[in-house]
Amino acid sequence: MAIVNQCPEGGVNWVIDGELTIYTVAELKAELLPSLAPNGDVEVDLALVNEIDSAGVQLLLALRQAVTACGNALHMKGASPAVRDALQLCNLAHVFDGHASLI
Repeated sequence: MAIVNQCPEGGVNWVIDGELTIYTVAELKAELLPSLAPNGDVEVDLALVNEIDSAGVQLLLALRQAVTACGNALHMKGASPAVRDALQLCNLAHVFDGHASLI
């Protein structure tokens, strides 16, 4: 499940709670992408993700690509141990450099 909060400055705050797996990513993607603001940064809170698989990692990469394609910045924070482990296992920690709370 994702909670989408529109910020008054034009940005978006996403809180992802629960699984980020092959069983949930299609629904999450359909829920999150339409909330992208054309001129606002996106913050993603991953502290409540209790399970993630390769499909979840792919969704994080797709979200990053979609946000940057709009000319905005993606800020990730509060990664759960499951998210940190998955990114390290996939050797993708470098993709999210600058997000110290993730790795």
